[in-house]
Amino acid sequence: MYARRRHVYFAMMGTCVALFVLAWGVVRLWSVPVAVGMCVVAMVIPPLAAMTANRRGPDDRWWDDPSGDPKSDEWWDELDGKRRH
Repeated sequence: MYARRRHVYFAMMGTCVALFVLAWGVVRLWSVPVAVGMCVVAMVIPPLAAMTANRRGPDDRWWDDPSGDPKSDEWWDELDGKRRH
């Protein structure tokens, strides 16, 4: 899961850079408003890429993994309403 999210992140960021470069290197010669629009779209991509890369997948178990301290794990399981056998 992590590798796929990382690939999606880099693809989105590559698209962002490509939009900026194309907007001001090529498209502005024909239409400045279209170039500005491309930059606005490119501006939205980095936050979406960060959310995509950092979201928790269904197979990620970072929150409920045991800490290694049996007393602490037992205490947290009691608070969460879980019974460990």
